[in-house]
Amino acid sequence: MDVGVGHYSDPTGIEGLAHFLEHMLFYASEKYPEEDSFDKYTSQHGGGTNALTGSDHTNYHFVANADCFEEALDRFSQFFVKPLMSSDAVKREIEAVDSEFQKNFLSDSWRIGQLQSHLSMEAHPYHKFGTGNRQTLGVQPKAKGIDIRQELIKFYEENYSANLMRLVVYGKGSLDKIQNLVVQKFNAISNNKQSCFQISGHPCLGEHLQVLVKAVPICDDHMLQVQWPVPRSIHHYKEAPCSYLSHLIGHEGEGSLFHALKILGWATSLSAYESFADSNTSFFNVVIEMTDAGHEHMQDIVGLLFKYIDILHQSGICQWIYDEIAAVRETMFHNQDKISPMSYVVSIASNMKWYPPKDWLVKSILPSNYNPGIIRAVLEKLSSRNFRIFWVSKNFEGETNMVEPWYATAYCIDKLTDSTIQEWVQHAPCEHLRLPVANQFIATDLSLKKTDKVMYPVLLRKTSFSTLWYKPDTVFSVPKATVHLKFNCPYACNSPHAELLARIFKRLVCDYLNEYAYYAELAGLYYGICQTDDGFELEVSGYNHKLRVLLDTVLKAMADFTVKPERFSVIKEKLTKNYQNFKFDEPRFHASYFRSLILNDHSWPWEEDLEILETLQPKDLSQLAPTMLSRAFLECYIAGNMERDEAESIVHHIEDIFFNGSHPICKPALQSQLMTSRLITLDEGVSYIYSTEGLNPNDENSALLHYIQIHQDDITMNVQLQLLAFIARHEAFHQLRTVEQLGYVCLLTHRYDLGVHGLQFTVQSAVKCPKYIDTRVQSFLKSFESKLFEMSEAEFKSHLNALIESKLEKDKNLWEESERHWEEITDRTFLFDRIETEVAALRKLTKQELIAFFHEHVRIGAPKRKVLSVRVYGSKHSSDFEVDKNEAVEPNTVRIDDIFSFRASQPLYGSHRRGYERMEVHSNSK
Repeated sequence: MDVGVGHYSDPTGIEGLAHFLEHMLFYASEKYPEEDSFDKYTSQHGGGTNALTGSDHTNYHFVANADCFEEALDRFSQFFVKPLMSSDAVKREIEAVDSEFQKNFLSDSWRIGQLQSHLSMEAHPYHKFGTGNRQTLGVQPKAKGIDIRQELIKFYEENYSANLMRLVVYGKGSLDKIQNLVVQKFNAISNNKQSCFQISGHPCLGEHLQVLVKAVPICDDHMLQVQWPVPRSIHHYKEAPCSYLSHLIGHEGEGSLFHALKILGWATSLSAYESFADSNTSFFNVVIEMTDAGHEHMQDIVGLLFKYIDILHQSGICQWIYDEIAAVRETMFHNQDKISPMSYVVSIASNMKWYPPKDWLVKSILPSNYNPGIIRAVLEKLSSRNFRIFWVSKNFEGETNMVEPWYATAYCIDKLTDSTIQEWVQHAPCEHLRLPVANQFIATDLSLKKTDKVMYPVLLRKTSFSTLWYKPDTVFSVPKATVHLKFNCPYACNSPHAELLARIFKRLVCDYLNEYAYYAELAGLYYGICQTDDGFELEVSGYNHKLRVLLDTVLKAMADFTVKPERFSVIKEKLTKNYQNFKFDEPRFHASYFRSLILNDHSWPWEEDLEILETLQPKDLSQLAPTMLSRAFLECYIAGNMERDEAESIVHHIEDIFFNGSHPICKPALQSQLMTSRLITLDEGVSYIYSTEGLNPNDENSALLHYIQIHQDDITMNVQLQLLAFIARHEAFHQLRTVEQLGYVCLLTHRYDLGVHGLQFTVQSAVKCPKYIDTRVQSFLKSFESKLFEMSEAEFKSHLNALIESKLEKDKNLWEESERHWEEITDRTFLFDRIETEVAALRKLTKQELIAFFHEHVRIGAPKRKVLSVRVYGSKHSSDFEVDKNEAVEPNTVRIDDIFSFRASQPLYGSHRRGYERMEVHSNSK
């Protein structure tokens, strides 16, 4: 349900009211008065709920298993008929909104976004602060004698009118049945014929344009954003003027603006896009992530940007470029992958008001009306008289004279003139900027190949060099394929030094290929290289027609790798900043890092990595690269619109590149070298505590990670844990977040690490310290024990069947299916029928067995309970940290003071990975 009102409609002085109402609406309704019962119902029936508040709309959505959809829809409809907002719930949920604000307070994207809003017309709603916090929703209204609950109800009654609502329902029934359900359940929504929110005037007038805004970020990065206010292109969605311009200005091929900046060593990324301001106005944005050298050449970068815009003027609007964009989009539309139902309905509902009904499903995807005049009109707006520049860098600390009021971002403003920009253009270097060439990667053969029906991947080939798994697509019928390659390279991961150089190697390969592979990406063909604990993974996916061309080029770049010192320096600088900026991540991510550092025997501290990284030179990589690939074993999985012979040909070619010839790059990895990371085994009946101060002294937020280690991969225990987590997830969220308001982030997740399963609570809070939150998690587990014991057989069966329904949901696309199978291959578990096997085990599971599992492994005081609590203390709780650190621990509790001494003292789980020795190769005759 998309309601045509957002935070632009917030009353003056009650910032965040629309967002607050979004939080409150799902609490309860007159027909279903139990608090949080809708989230509970959807959660127990294989689904979930969410909502988002935009500037001019608010979107509410849910997903649930098909067999309970009618009741879920009825519950959903009641929030728009007669919601209940109790005084107690209102008081509590203010804390949740404030916690959300605190979570984002040190996020540069939120801070710069609000600064851009702040530096606009105060009378225009773009200027507003939309999130809200305790001050705007609690303290200030109370001081003015305003009843915030009454304001919520008033806002709802005035704005939540049927004529401003757009509903999308996606179900398994016939359209007639779904339509009857909608009429039956939603016809009681009142229609007060509220007019649409109208905006007059522009967000930015002369005083807000031709300015250079210098701002100080949290992270140590240099960012340049140039904005031009332009007419909103959704009113010309068939002509797509901003799509055409962003395609050219954001291009990364040879001759592009980004290519020039990259050669000069000034930029590491560039994007060009349109962003919403109001119903008539957008901003056309160019965002450039700069290197240290680029920061010193900001004027030259802006000069080159305007030079490229001049080239667009001189070249005119090119129909062949427009037609190429349209052709690629049309192919993508007709071969699009199915996405999750929730994402699908949100996408449609959010855009319905902008399009006629015939284009509700198509939206702006298919530009079809070439109109150079409309494109030129937007291009004319990208001028040196109609812009503003945001230059973001830590280098401006101490040089600013203003502070944005909501996020306290320090900034200053310099006025620029048209002549200043022209001067920058004249002094910018003479790079060979030009328009892109025709895209040779566009697929023209979209035929589907005839292959045998295979339910699971089959092992086609195994040698001392590699294995090949293969599964043709007989389900999705799309002209697409995927190739997964895992390079098990023992010398790429046997020390922090080798791992860091391998990371630079991976990034340099991608860096060298960028101009070439960008064309492939535009045409729907993608590749990615990621680092693993035992080497690298390469994936190439997309339209199968020219997939082999891209794959061969990537493999050749890896095989023929040489170090370019100037690119090494840029990549090293970027990687160093990533490590340095890690301390500015949210505390929950730090808690997760410490958990991995404590439990994974193959992990190193980020500070040590950073220390080593700063010493690395190009010659180090030149020396290691040949060694890194000198021993390898490859695992390959090929799936999709690809014949068996093609798959085998690809692997033969890979072996020829790396293993064959007079001077092979690789030799087969020795069996003894194919080591695997293993997990530390926690002792049964013991609770371990690791407490630490937050890495960012300016972050008030704290985090608790309460991890319960349970078992190695085992089907029976897997499903017991899955069902337990399925039942407990909503209960934990309701108690810890909704009732106790411990923090905006309150998660219960099923973890799977290196073959070991566990249960994990994650809570981030600026309200309570981690030790206190830990006691509340334990208290929750005690109360949940009672609920589990008191659960009726009917409730148990309902949960069980909902989990089974969720598991039996079909893969939506080739990528989902492939990822599932690839995980079995890389984990060496090879249980391709895992879903069917686990469903069969679930059907046999009894309530008594689930309770016994809980009592043995999870219950407070359980004999086999193994717990690690990671407590990260934010600056607001520094005194609590001192108390926690010096406090005597309880019996059967161990405080971890030295992570590496602890790791050395603990046994490891055995590897769960199977070998290929006894596996048979699938033959054609079978």
